[in-house]
Amino acid sequence: MRPPTTPPAYGTVRSKQRTTPSRITAVAAAAVVAGLVLGGCGVRPAGVTDSAGGAKFTMSDSTPAPTKEIDNFNWAMYAEPFSLDYAYAFDYPDNTVLSNVCESLFRWNADLSTSPGLATRVENPDPLTWIYTIREGVKFHDGSEMTADDVVASLSRHLDPEVGSFWASAYQNVETIQKTGDFEVTVTMTRPDYVFNSSLVGATGVVESAKTLEAAGKDYGNSSTGVNCTGPFRFDQWEAGESITLKRFEDYWDPELKAKSGQVTFKMLPDATSRINAFQTGEIDGGFAIPSNAMDILKASKDAGSLYFGADTSVQSLVFSNLAGTFKDVRVRKALMMAINREALIKAAEQGYAKKTDALTTKSVWTDVPPQTTDEAFATLPSTPYDLEEARKLIKEAGAEGSKFVFATASLNAAFDITARAIASAAKEIGLEPEIQTMSNDKYTTLFSDPEARKNVDLLVTSWYLSSTEPLEMYSVLRTGDFSNYGGWSNAEFDDLVNTAYTVQDPEARGKLTGKAAALAAEDVVWGPLYETVTSMWLGKRITGADPSINYMYFPWAAQIGGR
Repeated sequence: MRPPTTPPAYGTVRSKQRTTPSRITAVAAAAVVAGLVLGGCGVRPAGVTDSAGGAKFTMSDSTPAPTKEIDNFNWAMYAEPFSLDYAYAFDYPDNTVLSNVCESLFRWNADLSTSPGLATRVENPDPLTWIYTIREGVKFHDGSEMTADDVVASLSRHLDPEVGSFWASAYQNVETIQKTGDFEVTVTMTRPDYVFNSSLVGATGVVESAKTLEAAGKDYGNSSTGVNCTGPFRFDQWEAGESITLKRFEDYWDPELKAKSGQVTFKMLPDATSRINAFQTGEIDGGFAIPSNAMDILKASKDAGSLYFGADTSVQSLVFSNLAGTFKDVRVRKALMMAINREALIKAAEQGYAKKTDALTTKSVWTDVPPQTTDEAFATLPSTPYDLEEARKLIKEAGAEGSKFVFATASLNAAFDITARAIASAAKEIGLEPEIQTMSNDKYTTLFSDPEARKNVDLLVTSWYLSSTEPLEMYSVLRTGDFSNYGGWSNAEFDDLVNTAYTVQDPEARGKLTGKAAALAAEDVVWGPLYETVTSMWLGKRITGADPSINYMYFPWAAQIGGR
């Protein structure tokens, strides 16, 4: 790990380069899809979502409540977590497991609202001060009691360049984190930051035992050491490449979320066909991120279980990772977007169960912003309609005919394969020459954390999810010098809008600034939004109880699962 040699400037994030491969990102692996179902009685449908051509699936905000406790259940994972260290938990597999073991200061509920977690109260007496009252009577899995010291030690790791937290940007305006009482922690900012507190529902707010952090050192969170947190499940065993087993924590502090299963085992099944077969036979009881091409199969397997769809914050997008090559001219970026028939892509890749968008965020993360302001922000975004003739014209004007570029992809699932082929075909249609580089899943995900890995790559695809209901989280990563600003885009007006928005307390005013920043990024086609996806979840006939929502990344969803 390479720490920064100089303090970061405001508006940038600390170096998070790693020397080991990482699965950071929200990479498309998810291939979230939709289709729907709902066989279960007692489910509360939340509405019908429009898709290409009409209503294609029903959203649910819950599943039937379990009727009994069970000894165990098995859950499918499309990939193995890179680490269970919350500082590096930046991808679907990591957080799917970690959310049941380690908790944050606040909870992210199924409807994407926030409620008290390990903090029972927060005060903001002045623009630079956040005071957190820490919950008393909470035990770590080793039986020790959680105190303010543990909170200080856990949050402070994000400030430590030696740790190199992937979430350091959330702490960019933090000056100090201090214990100000046995169960009180005060965070002092260098300047007002009204995004910081909302980020504490996720990995940025996780609390681990200070003694465990010190004792484990660099081994913290790996397969041999595991973690020692406060969640309803405790870490038991990690068999590399095979499975991770969690056991119910009997002394869990919240009786409402005490685990209804004695054990959950996460099985690594990277092959989508094997995963779906395991669902149908009952070998595996459930899983998230169902491959789109398995939707009809599972819908027909009503005797085996049920498929659910719920709230999400993900957008499938193109990432122009090199703005110094073929895509240096915005006309070329815009032309490629206009050459992609997104309606056809949704039908082919996602079986029609997704929603075209011109935004990099879903409206679900704008919950604190008045609807009219949100609608205005989305309405002012420039669109890139499918228009081959205009796209070819732009390529000619930019003098880019025959320009080559490297398009990195991976066989993560059928939807990802189809999307990659569609984009490559679109590029050829307008006179560009893509060089496809198909990578292993592990190598592909490394592109999102290691600048060296994407050194010769011009284009990527990602399913980027937000970890809070704050749209600035998305646009903050496009600021000059940000870790996830993969193409190195720089726009002083955009940076100023985003940085100013951080200091604005009023959600409506902050939302208006965010909308202006979103429009600037869209005009420059920094990333190219393709379509929104939804959270998909399979529950076999033996289990029920979990909520189909992207909150599974940070909420102890497995604790809700019991027997039907």
